[in-house]
Amino acid sequence: MVSSAAVGARGVPRDGSAMRNGRSPAQPIDEFLRLWERLCAEAASPGTVVVVEGERDRVSLRKLGYSGTILKLHHGRALSGTAHDLVGHSRRVIVLTDWDTEGGHLAQRLREFLEAEALEFDLEYRRRLARIVRGELVHVEGLYGWARRLAERGGRSLEELLPAPP
Repeated sequence: MVSSAAVGARGVPRDGSAMRNGRSPAQPIDEFLRLWERLCAEAASPGTVVVVEGERDRVSLRKLGYSGTILKLHHGRALSGTAHDLVGHSRRVIVLTDWDTEGGHLAQRLREFLEAEALEFDLEYRRRLARIVRGELVHVEGLYGWARRLAERGGRSLEELLPAPP
């Protein structure tokens, strides 16, 4: 927390860094990086698949250094067909759909298709990322740009902060 002596009349810290929802720029990027590192490590387990809505979401995750398996929901197939593929080739599904109404509905429908199957369905990373971005971001495709901007505001390079690829 920034003391009142360190904050100017407009609520901006005197050191030039911007505050966001009462937090300095370092806090959300550091929180994001800890979660991202954990996601990348857990998703490296065999049989783990990260599910996103489309190609731009996949590209954003790759730019952030994610090297595991990614399955796109929007690739010309019905959701039931995608669910069938997941059952045949996965043990754990980490859902990273957008943080809008459509993304929530897709996550819920996918959960309904998979609930009777013997695989782990993980929405926790989606929830925790939503809490970190706190309305600043709605689409997974913007995650890389958001993280890069936050790192730069804190005077750091995102590439230096990201976990090293496995």
